[in-house]
This record gives sequence, C-alpha cells and structure tokens, in this order.
Amino acid sequence: MKTAGNSWAISSINKFCGACAAFVFLSVFALTAPAEAQKGSGDEELDTLETQQAIDSVEDDLLNEAERARDAEITRELILRRQAIDEMQGSQGIYAPQLQEAYGDLAALYAETEDFEAAISVYTDALQISRINTGLYSDEQLPIIVSLIESNTRLRNWEETDDLHELRYHISSRLYELGDPAYLKAAEGYGAWKLRLLRQNLLDLGYRSYSRSAEDLSDFYERLLDNLEIQTDTRPENLIGIIQGKSETDLVLARAIASTPYTAFEGTTSRYINRQRCRNVRNASGQVVRECVSVQVENPRYRQSQMDAKQFAMTRRTRAVQESIDRLKQIHDQSSDLGGVERDQLEAQIAELETEAFQLLRQSRSRRLF
Repeated sequence: MKTAGNSWAISSINKFCGACAAFVFLSVFALTAPAEAQKGSGDEELDTLETQQAIDSVEDDLLNEAERARDAEITRELILRRQAIDEMQGSQGIYAPQLQEAYGDLAALYAETEDFEAAISVYTDALQISRINTGLYSDEQLPIIVSLIESNTRLRNWEETDDLHELRYHISSRLYELGDPAYLKAAEGYGAWKLRLLRQNLLDLGYRSYSRSAEDLSDFYERLLDNLEIQTDTRPENLIGIIQGKSETDLVLARAIASTPYTAFEGTTSRYINRQRCRNVRNASGQVVRECVSVQVENPRYRQSQMDAKQFAMTRRTRAVQESIDRLKQIHDQSSDLGGVERDQLEAQIAELETEAFQLLRQSRSRRLF
C-alpha cells in the first residue's frame, strides 16, 4: 500500500528531475551555440555528437540522483512505518487489532520495492494478528492470504503458494454457502491454480504423484458439480466455469496417460507367479531321484494387463471429457439467461472440447499409444 507521504515524495522527485533536465539542456545549448556559429559545416556532425553525449551523460547523472533520492525516501518511509508499529505494540499490546493494517501497509511497501521475502515475513505477522483477533475463519484473512500468494508466486515458492491456495479455499468454504457467488469464485480460483500446477508441473511430480493430483482435482470438480446441481437456487450458467475446469483437468490427465509408457501402470494380474523347477539328482545312496523346487518368475500375462490398465485409464478420461461436453450442451440448449456473446463463447468452448476429445479417442485406439 502506498501512503500519502510516499506518493508526495516520489511525485516531488519526478518534478525535480524534469526541471533539472530542462535546465541542463538549455545550459548545454547556450554554451555550445556560440562555438558552433564560428565553426564550418564540416564540424557540425562531430559537434552534434559531442553535444548529444554531454546531454546523455547529464541525464544519466540526473536519473541516478533521482534513484538515490527515491531509495532514500523509501528507506525513511520504511523506518517510519516500523517505528509506528513499535509504538503501537508498546501502547496497545503486541496483538492489538490495529496492528493488522499497520503490518499490511509495511508489507505492501516491501512488495512495491520487490523485497518479497521481507513482504512475506510481515504479511505472515499480519495474518497471525488477524487470526488471533478474528478467529481461524474470517474474511479479514483472505486479502492477506492473497497478498502472500502474490509474493510467494513472484519468488516461485510453489509449495508455499500451493499451501496458501489450500488455506484460502478452506477458509472460503467455511465462510460462504455453497451457492454463494463468493464461494463459486473461490472454488474456480482454487481449481484454476491446481490446473496451472498440473499443466506446468510446478512441483516437479513423478507420474504417480502427478496422476493422483490430477485425479483429486477432477474428483473435486465432480463433487462440486454434484452438490451445486442439487441446489434449487443454482443457475445452470454459473456452472460453466466449473464444468470447463473439470474438462480441462481430464484432458491434462489424458495427455499424461497417453505420454506415459504402459510399464508405469499397475497391472491387473500378479506380477510374479510360482513355478516348479525339477531335475534328477543322486541321493546319498547313489540312487537317481527327482528334486523339485518352487521358484518365482514373471507372469507372462502381466505386461498385457499393464497395457489394459493404460487403455482403461484413457477410456475413463475420454468418457469424462464427453460427459462435460454433454453438460455444456445441455446448458447451451436449455438456458434462457445466456446472452448472445456468452452463447457464442460457449459454442466455441464446446467445439474446442469436441476436437480435443476426438483426437484423444483416436489416440486411445492406436497401438502407438503403447
């Protein structure tokens, strides 16, 4: 957050630099103009270059001076905000409710200067103050969590960012009713983050962990849709974003399945079986006897069962995508509240999903999949 003092200081610096630049330009022009009048035209190009270099050098000096002035002003502002917090803690206690805003202002200034580690530390203090004063589940925490998400994202702290998205959704699910627009917004935001996590594999997951996360997200969307559809006050067009999120999750998972070797899948039969291996040996009395032992060997049917498991996983995901398409078509055909632009956008989404589903279906039937 910017304070009035900080904005005034930066504005003053900008005005000062503009005036200085104009003064320097006129001064350089006044000094060089008489000399240029006495020289021939052959020296004009050289003189112009030297003049421009002099102007550039002065402008660079002014910019550096402005940067130093701005840094000094920000440093002073940080000190003042720290002092204000110390005074507030001394007079009102270390958990005073007013500290939440003071911490937020200080953290915002750190974020503005791109010192995101300091911003995260101070936002964390603000979150703690909020939870102490307003309880574990309060909407006052949500803006702080959003700021923490932004700062951690800038630092690429993906695990911390993921945990904060989980916390944000968890609090929202406690605060808002299922059909509340605020809840739907929180659910869509949570799903969008999880989908980005999968698409870019930001947590660098292996196939098993990756597929488990994708299945969890798909199940999350499915439960959400089932719960919303039984609500009497749920408008069908409000489900479009959630249905689309589920379909995109299923597409991501289907592509991951297709690109993963079948040997990574658990077969539906036992990997090893026991076989009897026998041979003729002489016993202690010299007689030839047959000796058999049980050995464990790889089941010749196991590899085929792995291929079957991969085929089943692909079929399940393509079917899920088709179900999402059918849901969107039903909303398109039956909803009377969709505007012309919204209807066109929905038609384009359906067409894109149908193309993706057709390609996946063809791929699932190809032996090259294995």
